[in-house]
Amino acid sequence: MPREKVRVLIVDDSASVRQILQTILSEDPDIEVMATASDPFVAARRLEKELPDVIILDLEMPRMDGMTFLRKIMAQRPIPVIICSSLTEEGSNVMFEAFEAGAVDIVPKPRIDTRQALLECSTRLREAVKSAARARVRPRAERRAIEKKLTADAIIPPPVQGRVRPTTERIVCIGASTGGTEALNDVLEMLPPHCPPIVIVQHMPAGFTAAFARRLDSICQIRVKEAEDGEPVLPGCAYIAPGARHMLLQRIGLRYQIAIKDGPPVSRHRPSVDVLFRSAAQHAGANALGVIMTGMGDDGARGMLEMRKLGASTRAQDEESCVVFGMPKEAIAHGGVEKVVSLHHIPREIMLWYQAGHVAVAG
Repeated sequence: MPREKVRVLIVDDSASVRQILQTILSEDPDIEVMATASDPFVAARRLEKELPDVIILDLEMPRMDGMTFLRKIMAQRPIPVIICSSLTEEGSNVMFEAFEAGAVDIVPKPRIDTRQALLECSTRLREAVKSAARARVRPRAERRAIEKKLTADAIIPPPVQGRVRPTTERIVCIGASTGGTEALNDVLEMLPPHCPPIVIVQHMPAGFTAAFARRLDSICQIRVKEAEDGEPVLPGCAYIAPGARHMLLQRIGLRYQIAIKDGPPVSRHRPSVDVLFRSAAQHAGANALGVIMTGMGDDGARGMLEMRKLGASTRAQDEESCVVFGMPKEAIAHGGVEKVVSLHHIPREIMLWYQAGHVAVAG
């Protein structure tokens, strides 16, 4: 039996944007644009007749803004919604309001200034749609690859097997995608100030991560910031990879520092979890804990296996607590996961692993 297509409703007041989005999505044989609407009232009338699998929603529209419409959808008939709006491109609080209201993903408006920019935006949008179609959305109060899929080899060489890595400070590496913003909120908020250093790749476009880090920093006991090239990695701090750039872990003597690099998308993402995990395997080995959380696709699966082969401990978020069980499922299938745990148990797993390391050193 042929696989059913993901049916999409596009809601945007710009006719040109609707046309661009429809063209991009129609190039994927697994996606069908069910209909387009110029504002939420037109969209609502369409929803009375048939329901799409995914809605792509602008925020700035006449008669009713997209945020109000999003809240109504989530309260009345939850459907996976992707926000596609220029309002979120500078990482404003609108992005967080959208996630809190129930949006499963946010993508920037397609760029058509260069062929490469259009290709990357198009791939990101199509992947977001297919990811959203598998997301579990809950009521709220009122594959076909388009471009060559690169591995971490494009950014960093494979780790050397058998190389001895000195015992040093323990470090936690986390990867997440769809559903990860709220999941990371839940994890980091529960960590005490004396937690191990944490480096995080959350799939996000450029301009989002600085505001995301500031928001987390305001509610967590630990310090949370957007990572900077060359900065040291310190206990009690979490570092989030900047959107659209790769983050790697490096070692200088017995200390870790962050490297931020440009380069092509890896596993169709930039930043890529595979790149971070491979660098952790390379420079931390058994001193690292890898955690892979909710998200679509397989980014991080190969890197987690490399970490595990070089002695790292690894954890995957369980299916029940994931918005999308894609990334953890692939990591498990590749054989890189030591233990599967619920989202709410991840903070405890981090601290137990960290404390066990101190006991081993003291012993």
